[in-house]
Amino acid sequence: MKNTKILLGVTGGIAAYKAIDLASRLIKAGAEVKTILTKNSQKFVTPDVFRAITRNQVETEAFNLDEPIAHIDMADWADMLVVAPATANIIGKLAGGIGDDLLSTTVLAMHKPRLVVPAMNVHMYANSIVQENLEKLRRHGWMILEPDTGRLACGYEGKGRFPDVEEVLFAIRCYLEHGRDMVGKRVLVTAGACREHLDDMRFLTNHSSGLMGLALARAAFLRGADVRLIHAHIDYKVPYDIDAIRAETAQQMYDACHNAFEECDILFMASAVTDYTFAERVEGKMKKADDLNLPMKRTKDVLKSLGEIKRTGQTLIGFAAESEDVVENARKKLELKRLDYVAGNLIKVSGQKESLVHFVSKDNVIEISGDKFDIANRMLDIVACGKETV
Repeated sequence: MKNTKILLGVTGGIAAYKAIDLASRLIKAGAEVKTILTKNSQKFVTPDVFRAITRNQVETEAFNLDEPIAHIDMADWADMLVVAPATANIIGKLAGGIGDDLLSTTVLAMHKPRLVVPAMNVHMYANSIVQENLEKLRRHGWMILEPDTGRLACGYEGKGRFPDVEEVLFAIRCYLEHGRDMVGKRVLVTAGACREHLDDMRFLTNHSSGLMGLALARAAFLRGADVRLIHAHIDYKVPYDIDAIRAETAQQMYDACHNAFEECDILFMASAVTDYTFAERVEGKMKKADDLNLPMKRTKDVLKSLGEIKRTGQTLIGFAAESEDVVENARKKLELKRLDYVAGNLIKVSGQKESLVHFVSKDNVIEISGDKFDIANRMLDIVACGKETV
């Protein structure tokens, strides 16, 4: 987001204080931020806070003698408008085309990407009129980041919480560069490290963190795809708005993938499925022994089995973590398992946020570098949008 110009609109909900963290994180990411505070938002936060954080313009009044057309100037200046938090009141105004204060008039003059982050009481959010207004905004090209579910400031439990600020940042990055260009695509993603249990205490596993799979699921969802995530053990929280199920063992991963595969257009098999499992599982906890012999057996090859039943129109992407000869080994995997692409990387970067991936197809090798979210979006460009040369 370096050098991106973000216009942040803050409205009068209790979550207004979270916009302070959002502004700070945007500045740290290299963006330039200007802020509009509504009258009611100033019951919770002050202009001076945002002025200190952004070191930039903070406006509160529609009619300012120093800037008589501030709403036009700010709309022209911004690369993107973010309304966070967005109350039911401002959502209604935006849906109705009402311009009766600085924020709403600026919105009417805005012709760049626009993101709304609703946050309110669970019953207010569920109100049919609020939902109709949000749907109207979607039809007119607005991006809506759904609220989280949990305990709200009012004491209720349910959907209406302001999302983690990190999720808002991901949405801003995605919408700025891609919009919702994957609407209608059905994407299945697997993530994480499978575990094969010896007994009730011990298991065989690997170092996969699940970060790549989570990045793919998040990016595809934000870009409008219908996403399902199947995950084994992961080191990170699953994005709150992703449809996710857990499949810890290789057999569970095999069953879950086969149950879901027919209904997907694209499968990213980013999970690290264990190649071996114990011949027998011990009940309870195995006692110590001076000499230990643990017979093993091969697990089912989930990816190969899916390649064998892949139908026309489906795209299957595998992953290969290698210690050497990344491209050569990726090509072998591509042919052996009837894949469309293989994302290969060195195991020394496994679990790291910055990475280099060799994205291998039958006719091409594309090097993709950056953080996992950047890599995920680039792979989606290639697989779902046909942008191999971008």
